[in-house]
Amino acid sequence: MALTVESQKRPEGSKPRALRRSGLIPANLYGHSGTESIHLVLDAKTVERLMKTATVNKTEIDLNIPELEWRGKTVIRELQIHPAKGTPYHVSFFVFPKD
Repeated sequence: MALTVESQKRPEGSKPRALRRSGLIPANLYGHSGTESIHLVLDAKTVERLMKTATVNKTEIDLNIPELEWRGKTVIRELQIHPAKGTPYHVSFFVFPKD
């Protein structure tokens, strides 16, 4: 069962702490066409839903980035959790290679 997640490109110069205060979680997308990583933001509620339903490196996630017109199958490579609060801190996605 693949989950579907919509994200946005992270604004240039935005500070991760300010994003978290406004209810957004910073994320990165790696492994797409051999180019540099893409910096993203996800809604905190979406990330909390992912924490409950997805398994790191196993659960297939359909990631959609409307601003870049990019859509693809990914997995969560890393999910960082704040040590004291237990809230999501950062998410790293990795793209499945296309056959």
